[in-house]
Amino acid sequence: MGPATHYTPNFVGWRALILHRPHQNVDALLAQCARIGISGQQAWPALDDPDAMRAFSVLLIDADMGHDGQFPWPPGLAPMPVIALIGSEAPGRIAWTIGQGADAQLLKPIGSAGLYSALVVASQGFARRRTQAEEIALLKQRLSKRQVVAEATAILMLKHNCDAGTAFDTLRMTAMAERRTIEDAAAGIVEGFDTDGRRNVTNGR
Repeated sequence: MGPATHYTPNFVGWRALILHRPHQNVDALLAQCARIGISGQQAWPALDDPDAMRAFSVLLIDADMGHDGQFPWPPGLAPMPVIALIGSEAPGRIAWTIGQGADAQLLKPIGSAGLYSALVVASQGFARRRTQAEEIALLKQRLSKRQVVAEATAILMLKHNCDAGTAFDTLRMTAMAERRTIEDAAAGIVEGFDTDGRRNVTNGR
């Protein structure tokens, strides 16, 4: 078995937005950005065009003075890695930072190093968070499809006065005839089961 291959993250070409008042800490961060090939930009409390924030590769936020209104997305749903710049360990500030979904942190005062390590942690944490969100969305989608198939089967059982197996076979044959997936055919049956459809089933028609 050969030696393990180590991957060295490269952030050259990234764009960093630093939401912090003009300060020596910002100057230190901008200097670190330049050394590792990152284009850094400072703003406070936000960019004039908040939606432009989505174009940045990483967001560094002042955890001491930050607030929810700075961001054009809900708390915890930043579309990029987030690094919190922490000077105060007040419980309320820490709770706010956690609520923003910070992937890494840098303690103030900012020195001449530390940004690269924070970027590695933040980028990997963000990738895991995004993967988990995609997996959860996929599971919800699968569950929703199963539910609509169950609903359509129940509707067919009621409509044709048959058992679940026969109703599902009817659903499968309908899907084949319409050249649709079973889930799509089921959704069509459920959508068509409106007020008139319920009345017709109740009247035995």
